[in-house]
Formats: sequence, C-alpha cells, structure tokens
Amino acid sequence: MELAEEISPEAQRRVGAVYEALRAANVSGMVDVTPAYTTVQATFEPGALTAPSAAEVQERVREVVAGAWSRRAVPSAAGHVAEIPVCYEGADLAPDLADLAAARGLSEREVIDLHSRAEYTVAFVGFSPGFGYLTGLPKALETPRLDVPRTRVPAGSVGIAGAQTGVYPHSTPGGWRLIGRTPITLFDPQRLPPSLLVIGERVRFKPISRERFEELASRRSGA
Repeated sequence: MELAEEISPEAQRRVGAVYEALRAANVSGMVDVTPAYTTVQATFEPGALTAPSAAEVQERVREVVAGAWSRRAVPSAAGHVAEIPVCYEGADLAPDLADLAAARGLSEREVIDLHSRAEYTVAFVGFSPGFGYLTGLPKALETPRLDVPRTRVPAGSVGIAGAQTGVYPHSTPGGWRLIGRTPITLFDPQRLPPSLLVIGERVRFKPISRERFEELASRRSGA
C-alpha cells in the first residue's frame, strides 16, 4: 500500500506507524510486513485466503491502517540511538571521499564532520540482510551513485547515494560512494536480533582513527 507520494519525514512517520500496527495485529494469513520509504507491503500465505475471507482480511487491514494513522504510532526503536564507529582514513577504506569532497566543493574534513555530526533514522532495511537505508543526510553531501557500480564492496563500507547514507553489512556489488568503513558487524545470523539496525532506529557515526579501526577489527576476527 502506498502511504505517500514522495520521501519525507511525514512519509516516514506514516510508514512507521502502519508497519508497527500491522506487525502487532492478528491478521489472518499474513506472514510478513515489509516497509519502504513511502510504502508498506503485507505478504500473505499463498492459498490461505478464500474469496470470502479475502474481503474480510482486506477490511481488517484497512481498520489497522486507519487506526495506526489516527494514533500516529511511533516505531518501537525510535528512542534508541545506535552509534557506529567509522574510520574515514585511507584510499582503501574511503576510496570515494576525495572525489566526493571535490564534487561538493568541500574539504575532506568538512565531509567527515558533516557526515558524523548528523543524526540519521533507519527508514527501512533491505537490499541485503541488515542493510539499513538511512535518512537525514546533510544536503551538502547529497551525491549521485557511481556511474559504474563496483563488483565488490567490502563489508562495513559506509556509503552515500543521493540523499541516503548506509553501511554495507556484507561484501556485495554496489554503486554507493564509499567514504569510510566500520569494523563492527552489522548482521550476524547467530545473534538475536541478527540485524544491528531496525526500522525507526536513530543512528550516529563516530569517527575513529586507523589504529582504533585495526584494534576493533582484530577483536572481531578473534571473536
């Protein structure tokens, strides 16, 4: 269901409210709820709904959505702030930092300061397990994706694409501009919950030195 025509803080509040309400509701046959920037998708078990019951379920979903929006529910993770350490140093960890700074008419230091001083919100999680799409990027840092995506982006890479920022939890192809890397694990199937970031959560990036990055990475490898 589409809840807004364009990405905005108001759209995020609508999506968050409906997402939380549908997750909590006992809707027959519904097996999953997936939020995005302006939409929420409800997935149902194939064959679980007959024609008469489908109409009842549709009406139940309408009631949940209407109730959620009237209450302006706040996503359950909205009060928590996740702090992610990031090293913005070196061409290996931040290969696009210099080019992004030059394109925006900024120094590398200014890019780092702007990126790390902002507070972000996890709009939704997708693309790969644990990949959070974060809103709140300062307008001065908004930059298009790479013309040609990389075939491999290292896990932990912090990137910018348009008005979004995010962290690659896994080593995957990707076209975001890479400006740093975190040594922490964002998604671990053996952990509960497996994803460090969840919808509605607030996020801040904390600059760390190369030495601190290597120390934390070493601890993670040892663990």
